[in-house]
Amino acid sequence: MADRETFDPLTQGVAAERAAMLRVDHAGEVGAVRIYAGQRAVMGEHVPAARVIARMAGQEERHRARLERMLVARGVRPTLLGPLWDRAGHALGVATALISPEAAMACTAAIETEIDRHYGKQLEALGDGAADPELASTIAEFRADEVEHRDTAIAAGAERAPGYPLLSGAIRLGCRFAIALSKRV
Repeated sequence: MADRETFDPLTQGVAAERAAMLRVDHAGEVGAVRIYAGQRAVMGEHVPAARVIARMAGQEERHRARLERMLVARGVRPTLLGPLWDRAGHALGVATALISPEAAMACTAAIETEIDRHYGKQLEALGDGAADPELASTIAEFRADEVEHRDTAIAAGAERAPGYPLLSGAIRLGCRFAIALSKRV
């Protein structure tokens, strides 16, 4: 009976919300690392876009590792869909790179547009960040990097990709779906 008396649903709800934030953000970084790996596998290292992708991939890998450390420190399990996002990310990277370097950049621009939106919602939910400064500062830092990736991709020709509006829309929809699913599973 003591457990029922000390159970605070508000505290439990906040903890679950933050765990979901970490889970989905980690899943996104796993996906990003794999997308860039797929693109680099197709492009090699001599295409100008490949150098841009390599730099962004390095940042995403650092994001992934940091979120992984936070998951472990807080006892939060990663999404059970990790293997799916690993394969889907790689396949998306390969597919967009096979279309063209501009399509690879369109993939980045689309995903980072959604991630900017997603991180913005998370920061709103965290308020001033005082209750969880580590999580709030991590999300704010990563959001700035993702916006930079989006802007870099657009400058590198994302909007010149064949079928850009359709490609971008489809990738953004898939990204929203992956976010929603990873929060829960």
